[in-house]
Amino acid sequence: MALFFGRKAAGFQAEGMPNPVTANDKRNGTRKERTMRRLMLGNEAIARGLLENGCAMATSYPGTPASEILASVAAMRTAEAVDMHVQWAVNEKVALEIAYAGAMTGLRTAVSMKQVGLNVASDPLMSAAYMGTKGGFVVISADDPGPHSSQTEQDSRMMAMMAKIPVLDPDSPQQAKEMIGLAFALSEAFEIPVMVRPTTRVCHARQDVAVAPLADIPRQPEFERDPARWAATPKFRYHLHGELEGKLEAIAAYAATAPVQLNAGVSGARAVVVSGVAAAHTVEIMRELGLWDRLPLYQVRQPYPLHTDFVTRLEKEHDAVLVIEETTGMIEMQLGDRKRVTGKLSGAVPLVGELTPETIERILCDFGGQSCSVKTPLAVAGRRPTLCAGCPHRASFFAIKKAAPRAIYTSDIGCYTLGLNLGAVDTVLCMGAAISQAAGFYHAFKGQEKPRDVVATIGDSTFFHAGLPALVDAVSQGVRFVLVILDNRTTAMTGNQPTPASGRGACGESLQNVDIEKLVAGCGVGFIREADPYQTDACIQVLKEALAYSRENGPAVVIARAPCLLDKQAARSTSMGAPPVVTDDCDGCGYCVQHFECPAIVMAEDESHVSIDPVLCSGCGVCLYVCPKQSIQPAE
Repeated sequence: MALFFGRKAAGFQAEGMPNPVTANDKRNGTRKERTMRRLMLGNEAIARGLLENGCAMATSYPGTPASEILASVAAMRTAEAVDMHVQWAVNEKVALEIAYAGAMTGLRTAVSMKQVGLNVASDPLMSAAYMGTKGGFVVISADDPGPHSSQTEQDSRMMAMMAKIPVLDPDSPQQAKEMIGLAFALSEAFEIPVMVRPTTRVCHARQDVAVAPLADIPRQPEFERDPARWAATPKFRYHLHGELEGKLEAIAAYAATAPVQLNAGVSGARAVVVSGVAAAHTVEIMRELGLWDRLPLYQVRQPYPLHTDFVTRLEKEHDAVLVIEETTGMIEMQLGDRKRVTGKLSGAVPLVGELTPETIERILCDFGGQSCSVKTPLAVAGRRPTLCAGCPHRASFFAIKKAAPRAIYTSDIGCYTLGLNLGAVDTVLCMGAAISQAAGFYHAFKGQEKPRDVVATIGDSTFFHAGLPALVDAVSQGVRFVLVILDNRTTAMTGNQPTPASGRGACGESLQNVDIEKLVAGCGVGFIREADPYQTDACIQVLKEALAYSRENGPAVVIARAPCLLDKQAARSTSMGAPPVVTDDCDGCGYCVQHFECPAIVMAEDESHVSIDPVLCSGCGVCLYVCPKQSIQPAE
């Protein structure tokens, strides 16, 4: 079994990069040569790489597995007293545009997001590739093979290929940190955005990482007017596209990003090519299988554009090449020789799912012509994901089902997707789609004698991210539906990052609070009411009034407002009672377990009754309304 990052990650250093182990410490006006090592999360290592390489502006929108990158940048900025701008933006597109403008002035800047967030930022990314940069501009897009917490297994490297920008693929936290410096150097050498693509196993692994003092890169922002570049019309875009193709050709020969043979000196007719975290697994597995001295092993650090000399070398020296990469056969398709190359496109490597050590071992055994004794890990039964005990979203969903039991429930991306378990979520497509799909269902059913009610749910952060344009459109079209904004004043699912309504920034600084009610009113909505999800009867009544309004007039908005219980500072302002008690009248009907699914409500093994777990219970009291037999009562 291969261990995560048990080996020392292969290191490299591009010309002009600060040494990752020793560097000049100029911050105190003294020169110090020193080596430091810290146990770091992969995302922390990436953040450290940004600060070590003089990043002056970092932006992001949270999304697992990338969320901790900007959070770590903010923490390190404060701890090291670094003069830089750190910002959670309203969405990934805005985040990229802010950081890119900074790179236009000659500063080093970076933006981070997850792979589906890159879809949101794709429009400015494509144009940025054409226009190029002045300062180094690094786009960090964290992929989620599996997927573990994403809508898709999308491969950001393919987006880099479509945008025609180089992409670097780290195999470990240490290499991810080093690749940040390499990415800045590459970006500035060719005046082009550069993508760094860590995956979940890199982002969320821990490793003993070599760190250096922060680089002192004094730069003053300057902006030179150049309309043919920065404001290029289609005629000039044609020429910019030609320049971009020339850059890619040169980058395919850039020595600092060339593939490396990890077992130097080994030769043979058959070879293995790896990229990303698969490289870390493959090194250890090949040693264990006795293949280390039999099969040349090449690590591709820049999957796109693939180095031209490397392609030629493979064709000349090897009759058979196995390519192991996540998630798409991107390296494989650039090799092109279908007769000698095997991988995802040939069926030798699975097209779906994460490349676990067990999977890689089977692939290597097949390629190396030896028997394989890998056993598939036993599946461990567990509880399906559910909302936290006392979560206000659970209370909101219960009220929605009571108020509109036959409605179509459209929803969105966030914790509240788990409303699926409660039967209160019918559709989940992408950020902001709850509102757009509600409109689509309205238009589909509006010609019927009794049109279906539609209730959309969206979180406050997601509403700011992508809900506003859809709501404006719904108002314009007179769409008759109810929108419930689940306002817990935070981006809860990804770690309680602030929203525009939070009134605070990435580093804890005070910011202008954006009022959701005023924003909704500005969109033209005629019915806007706030409801406390914990006040079940009152919340149900507000929802019924919203439904009545929407059936005759158009969009109605209910803001279900209560803080996330994981946001300890905000939650302290919410008064919760003692855990309720279950009376002897409980007969174990299971209604509360099936229709409310609070983790604090536990069914007895013999299913004769339920009980309340006082450790998990938050004392919200909503279960008092849930029990149809009133067998749950307030504590005395």
